[in-house]
Amino acid sequence: MTTRDNDETLLTRILESPRLPFYARQIQTVLNDEQDARHRFYEAITEGDKAEFINGEPVFHSPVRLEHNQVGQLLLTLLSTYVRINDLGYVGYEKIMISLSRNDYEPDLCYFRKETAAQFKPRQMHFPAPDFIVEILSESTAAHDRGVKLVDYAAHGVGEYWIIDPRPHQQQADFYVRDDEGHFVPAPVDSDGVYTSRMIGGFRLRVAWLWQLSLPNPRHALAEIMTAAADLPDELRALYREMARLLA
Repeated sequence: MTTRDNDETLLTRILESPRLPFYARQIQTVLNDEQDARHRFYEAITEGDKAEFINGEPVFHSPVRLEHNQVGQLLLTLLSTYVRINDLGYVGYEKIMISLSRNDYEPDLCYFRKETAAQFKPRQMHFPAPDFIVEILSESTAAHDRGVKLVDYAAHGVGEYWIIDPRPHQQQADFYVRDDEGHFVPAPVDSDGVYTSRMIGGFRLRVAWLWQLSLPNPRHALAEIMTAAADLPDELRALYREMARLLA
């Protein structure tokens, strides 16, 4: 039985129980207490904190290790540059607080389509669910990244979720897309080891780049990605293809 089936079975049992009114009052009490704690969390945190609010508890994060930072910088460079070149929207990095119905998260990277990003205001600190999220795992975040966030992001309409584990002897990249029922399902990497994003049109990631001892030259990686960009004039596509060849 899948997690989805277990959730549906539990919900059915609660709804059919004669104790439903008692459960509802208990749940509302918990949610009210969480909201009070959430307001205290907002008042306490500063711009220098890397912090999240998950299921009623504040979670503060320690500094990251080198491999986490390297992978994050590579993905930020490639995603942000690609999105800006193609005028697709906005890529946020680390300190963007995503405020959902119950929890607040600061994902490592996230992408908002152009129509959503156009509504952002100066000094804004809380943001809606993005279209795309990347979480880079560490020992302290793995359980949340693969657990509550996997469920919560899908429930709030995030269309695509990457979980990247750069830790030595792990080095795993998992890609998920949201199905019609609002759940994440695995998305495949092609036979050449390339993953094509569903939410950022034409963006292609060669997964092996993430594990190289010396990370790829971003200009070469971006030139390779741009050769497959959607709606690119043939002359410009040929230019990027030649650039990729020269930088290889």
